[in-house]
Amino acid sequence: MELQIVTRSGEVFKGAVEAVTVTAADGELGILPGHTPLLAALVPGMVKFSSAAGDEKTLRTSAGFVTVDSDTVTVVIESLEEN
Repeated sequence: MELQIVTRSGEVFKGAVEAVTVTAADGELGILPGHTPLLAALVPGMVKFSSAAGDEKTLRTSAGFVTVDSDTVTVVIESLEEN
């Protein structure tokens, strides 16, 4: 599955991942390969992901949105702060 994280200043991350967790308006949302298409609003919180190499990363984010389509996850946020 491919993850792309974009802020106002440009692309922050793009790469293959095993899983993604975001803080959506309705609560924490986990995304795995094969997830159904999705568009969800994000609230300030976290984006967590595991790379295909097994590395785990957590980013503190502002509000934005996430889309999932054809095993591509796109997170668009105002800003982020790496933990």
